[in-house]
Amino acid sequence: MYVDSHCHLNFPELAADLPAILDRMAANQVTHALVVSVNMPEWPGLMSLVEPHANLWASVGVHPDYEDTPDPSPEELARLSEHPKVVAIGETGLDYYRLSEPLDWQRERFRSHIRAARDTGLPLIVHTRSSAEDTVRMLREERAAEVGGVMHCFTETWEVAQAALDQNFYISLSGIVTFKNAQIVHEVAAKVPLDRLLIETDSPYLAPVPYRGKLNDPSKVIHVAEKIADLRGIPVADVARASTENFFNLFNKIKK
Repeated sequence: MYVDSHCHLNFPELAADLPAILDRMAANQVTHALVVSVNMPEWPGLMSLVEPHANLWASVGVHPDYEDTPDPSPEELARLSEHPKVVAIGETGLDYYRLSEPLDWQRERFRSHIRAARDTGLPLIVHTRSSAEDTVRMLREERAAEVGGVMHCFTETWEVAQAALDQNFYISLSGIVTFKNAQIVHEVAAKVPLDRLLIETDSPYLAPVPYRGKLNDPSKVIHVAEKIADLRGIPVADVARASTENFFNLFNKIKK
């Protein structure tokens, strides 16, 4: 049994094919998927997509890459998170890869999301790119360890992973772990404690080998688990069991 801890099924290229994707998930023993919010204008549509399906869940939040979009207050995020299908705050975080300073608006957005998570007790879904030092620092400053969360689509060093683990965060690996040149991610996959590991697709992006370059969806998360198992020298069933249990432990608003 597998779970996709981070996907974007509401994006047009996947939403249009949702019945077939759900069928492929079932065929590949992918029992649940968390559909992650990236902005507020699209959030009602995301909720309309997940509400009819017992195995689809949602978050609420604004991705750090979205510059010209409404910024919800911590109070608004907390109010929206009362929906029974919302199990996390995010995705949030910092991304300095595409955008240049001044980025105070991005850092303030991150702080607002952390505060909403602490107010609600829901875990954070954190995105970090070219910003690991500031991300870890701000998590400490805002006491994110009180609620914890997940560092999604993790591509940083083992040292950054350790800093996140120390703050009550899980590490989630995507299809990048199957890429031949992803040596840093391979090291993390081999070292992260099994009881702090999650797997994801981040679909429609980052399709794992042997589908690299093609459209991704949650049914392909099995290939992430297989690569992690290979790197650790353990049965894939162990990765499946641990990552699924971790998913329900972290996103504990979900009832099995």
